[in-house]
Amino acid sequence: MDEKKIHTVEDFGNTSEGEPNENKIPDALDAEEFVEHSSDESAAQVEAVEGDYSAEQIQILEGLEAVRLRPGMYIGSTSERGLHHLVYEVVDNSIDEALAGFCTDINVTIEADNSITVSDNGRGIPVDMHESGKPAVEVVLTVLHAGGKFGDGGYKVSGGLHGVGVSVVNALSKSMEVEVRRDGKIYQITFSRGETVSPLKVIGSAQDTGTKVHFLPDDEIFTVLEFNFDTLKHRLRELAFLNSGITITLTDKRPGGEQRTFHFDGGIKSFVEHLNRKKEKINPQPIYFNGRKDDAVVEVAMQYTDAYQENIFSYVNNINTEEGGMHLVGFKKALTKVANDFAKRHNLLKSNDNVLSGEDVREGLTAVISVKLHNPQFEGQTKTKLGNVEIRSLVSAVVNESLSEFFEENPTITKQVLEKAVMAARAREAARKARELTRRKNALEVSSLPGKLADCSVKDPDKAEIYIVEGDSAGGSAKQGRDRRFQAILPLRGKILNVEKARLDKIFANAEIRTMITAFGTGISEDFDLSKRRYGKIIIMTDADVDGAHIRTLLLTFFYRYMKPLVEHGHVYIAQPPLYQIRKGKQHWYTYSDDELSKKLDEVGRDGATVQRYKGLGEMNPEQLWETTMDPMTRTMLRVEVNDAVEADELFTILMGDQVAPRRQFIEDNARLVKNLDI
Repeated sequence: MDEKKIHTVEDFGNTSEGEPNENKIPDALDAEEFVEHSSDESAAQVEAVEGDYSAEQIQILEGLEAVRLRPGMYIGSTSERGLHHLVYEVVDNSIDEALAGFCTDINVTIEADNSITVSDNGRGIPVDMHESGKPAVEVVLTVLHAGGKFGDGGYKVSGGLHGVGVSVVNALSKSMEVEVRRDGKIYQITFSRGETVSPLKVIGSAQDTGTKVHFLPDDEIFTVLEFNFDTLKHRLRELAFLNSGITITLTDKRPGGEQRTFHFDGGIKSFVEHLNRKKEKINPQPIYFNGRKDDAVVEVAMQYTDAYQENIFSYVNNINTEEGGMHLVGFKKALTKVANDFAKRHNLLKSNDNVLSGEDVREGLTAVISVKLHNPQFEGQTKTKLGNVEIRSLVSAVVNESLSEFFEENPTITKQVLEKAVMAARAREAARKARELTRRKNALEVSSLPGKLADCSVKDPDKAEIYIVEGDSAGGSAKQGRDRRFQAILPLRGKILNVEKARLDKIFANAEIRTMITAFGTGISEDFDLSKRRYGKIIIMTDADVDGAHIRTLLLTFFYRYMKPLVEHGHVYIAQPPLYQIRKGKQHWYTYSDDELSKKLDEVGRDGATVQRYKGLGEMNPEQLWETTMDPMTRTMLRVEVNDAVEADELFTILMGDQVAPRRQFIEDNARLVKNLDI
């Protein structure tokens, strides 16, 4: 989970007379959105495609004109996420060659100048003449929706279904050079911003086949130009897990750079082992099974832990379907049925117990579902949800047969799993009663909102924001300094429950969490409804010390585990109060880091300057808190985003889970990165 710095530059217009903090408070009713600154029978391989891969398989659907004009439509953004997406699009072409059975090695290099080289030992992009009159490789790289992925004969399975990938990368690159090793020759063609600079030519001879793409992202397009090694590492490792036997090497040639090689014969079984390596397991080895029908291949790996959350990742042709789809529906339905059937046959459910729900059966489950098929139907270019109805029955059939067999052959482990599910069901029932009691109580009250909440007057959630504030002292300053028209304040007393170590019934018993649930209006867990939110921005505002950091982590854990759509849709922020105030004469300045403090003292001069270190929000009076941290015209905030769900889950497990050793190792590994240490 990442924190993105946001500098708010809303133009709110004038304020009416008589409001608090006159001449400073913006008219929030006209607020605009924030503007960014800143070896195992594990993998069922798809059969090799019959026939040649030549210019005949390259089809043109439309032109490339709009890419540079609206790059966000194709790669999501022009910031860090979009920058790294360029690499994924090029690598996906190499992966498609691997899926077709023609590629075993992929090398990704971050060059010293922050350009990228991706090379593989596949067949090489076709270089013969296309019907358009250009070499096929030039068509692929300069025409949108041109590739071997639309008709028959090019690729039987492909992640890059829409075929926009490599041409979009070309359009958004200051320079691109492509070398193709094919037919005993080395061919080269170069481009700049999508236009051909040097036509295809032979530059040497080759004993092997493959493609090498070198590109430099365009500084006229991207706001961020530096690639993050860890970001690329996580995605490339994921691809190696999903395609057993493939070797992917990532090399960083920048100063201090490193190299990592990923190769997993165990495939997604190894993936699950990786996900659970810092958790207590119920079944020591992951359960793995696969099946196929026609061109469709299904793989499932699953393992239970003592955790209280489910952790399921679904993929279609190596694409992470974050919103699930028919393959995930089929898995969940079959899992619930198999578990209830076993529980009934072995009398694990008492007479007064209800059947196990899907949520009960999935408590503590880590699973990876990977589907590879010829014609996946995704929802748009984002490819976050699979719509193929026929895949649901295939996944259900595979899970029903294979998991039933595993349960019968491993009764001891199965009973442990299902006893955990029964406990989850009882806790869920207790939580349901607690929810109903809360709802009845609220219905009898004049106002259903918690008494400690100082609400705002605006009713439009997109124009309202709520500050979650540590302690009554800071809460008092925030209430006095806020603009009551659009800013609500909710003080928390002490630290909330660590939800990583608690079931839902314990969570509902925590007063501070109940208060937040009521204030936000969305409900939690299976009752969560984003459309019922009362605030567009939920802002965590804690002290700049160890306790404040702990409270912030507890809140983020709760949001991620039980109100995840709030994070996924960008509604969670972290306030950035200043660390220092500098005074010299009648002037004063605020700084937010030690480096900024030092630089400011060198502008203004150290002689006669006094520095105050803020350790708590309560040390600032209402006007200072408004000026530095709450005024949308001047404040700086971090928006919390999930760029890598695997990494986010691992981090919460390490920081908030039961095992001490991984947490100690994390602290030792990251101690050198700590800034503004509170000692």
